[in-house]
Amino acid sequence: MNAATDRTDTARPAPRVPLRDHVATSIRRYLGDLDGHGTENLYEIALRELEIPLFVEVLQHCDGNQSRAASMLGIHRATLRKKLREYGLD
Repeated sequence: MNAATDRTDTARPAPRVPLRDHVATSIRRYLGDLDGHGTENLYEIALRELEIPLFVEVLQHCDGNQSRAASMLGIHRATLRKKLREYGLD
C-alpha cells in the first residue's frame, strides 16, 4: 500500500457546516461592505436574497417540478408559484 491509499482509508469526511453559519458569514460581510452606511429593510432584502437562489436551486434539483419543489421546501405549491411570480422566476 502507498501513503495516498493509507490516507484515504483513515480519512474522515469533514463535518458539514450548518447553513446558518454560511448565512451569518454572508451577513457579516454585507454589513462590513456597507462601510458605516445604514440600510433599511434588511429583513426584506435578506429574505429575497435567500429565497431567489433557494427556489432556483431546488427547482433545478426537482427538474422544474413545482409540486416536488414545494414539497421539498415545506410550502404549498400555490405559495411557491406566487413567490416565483413575485421574483420574476416563472
